[in-house]
Amino acid sequence: MSHPFVPRNPSFSSSFVRVNGKIRAREVRVIGVDGHQLGVIPLNEALGLARTHNVDLVEIAAQAVPPVCRLVDYGKFRYEQAKKEKDSRKHQHANRVKEVQLSPTIDPHDFRVKLDHATDFLCDDMKVKITLRFRGREMVHQDIGMQTVDRFIKELVPFGHPDAPPKLIGKGLNVMISPLPRNKRAKNPRASSEPPSAAPQKNSPPSAGAVSEPPIPANPHAPSKPQTPPSPPPAKPDFNNPFTELDVKLGQ
Repeated sequence: MSHPFVPRNPSFSSSFVRVNGKIRAREVRVIGVDGHQLGVIPLNEALGLARTHNVDLVEIAAQAVPPVCRLVDYGKFRYEQAKKEKDSRKHQHANRVKEVQLSPTIDPHDFRVKLDHATDFLCDDMKVKITLRFRGREMVHQDIGMQTVDRFIKELVPFGHPDAPPKLIGKGLNVMISPLPRNKRAKNPRASSEPPSAAPQKNSPPSAGAVSEPPIPANPHAPSKPQTPPSPPPAKPDFNNPFTELDVKLGQ
């Protein structure tokens, strides 16, 4: 009997599932289609049950003794597993880190823009790493950079707290901001809770109760202006054409 395939990639091995004939066990513990356990039965009988119910025999716990298998449609099984992994990733925002870079001579408008970005990240349960870089002779005035970082942290107090005081590492100041719990965190001021109001339409039909004004009739006694056809514009001589210049001389 050939040895089972062992993948080298750990991420692939975690998602590798044996199905039907790829299961390498003599006896398996089977879970039926309705979710009830059918006990420990030989592998051939388990495969026969899968064919009878028109489903697959999927190994869900290979480390158990004997391995645990389930009678289920493999496509449906993969869909359920992918949905569970997606739902679990939604609650892992706190492990994600977003970086915001500052400078000692940052413009007030840029300071406000980066502050808004950091607020959005903290309100989405993400950590924010604040980094301020010194360039050239800015290392002489480290107090200015420290004041900028402290002012940035002070603005983020309603949304997060620093894990530690700012530290000078190399030529930059670094500090990590963690989001506050949702029950203690302020609401994001940039999130609009009210839906935008619909703009009035110019050519909308009048309502049932609205009174429309009658149109103003034209004055029949007003003298009508004669309509003269517009005169064509005078033709300009084409000086790029040598024959045009010759025609002008003959006309003179």
